Amino acid sequence: MNQKEIEEFVKFVKKSGVCEVSVETKDFKITVKTSASQPAQIIAAPAAIPSAASPANAETPKAAPSTTSDDSKLHVIKSPMIGTFYRTPAPDKPNFVNVGEEVKPGKTICIIEAMKLFNEIECDVAGKIVKVLVDNATPVEYDQPLFLVEPS
Repeated sequence: MNQKEIEEFVKFVKKSGVCEVSVETKDFKITVKTSASQPAQIIAAPAAIPSAASPANAETPKAAPSTTSDDSKLHVIKSPMIGTFYRTPAPDKPNFVNVGEEVKPGKTICIIEAMKLFNEIECDVAGKIVKVLVDNATPVEYDQPLFLVEPS
């Protein structure tokens, strides 16, 4: 794993809410431990050394073969604020957007409630919604990915 992959892995573990995740391949072993009161700790080691290494050695393991996907072509719409994510304008109304739907810049795609204010979040690119990354009525963080859009 390279430095960027390790950072993305740590962010994923933090957002998932689990306390500890370990991944081991023939080339390396990495363990990420988190707690509510402490930042994530990274323990990485080459597979030949089963004991935990210091975080300085996190860059030492050889990169495992990674699978490339078409995700690099997709545009990520991220949350501009902390709040509660809503896909609909009201509980009895349909979603602003659904997977497979075409969107244009300026189209409202969701609402984020922050401090009793409902903020309409608009699409910033023309394309097709590929994936909704957040469940309705769940908390979101600043800069958290919300939607994947295939630009047109």
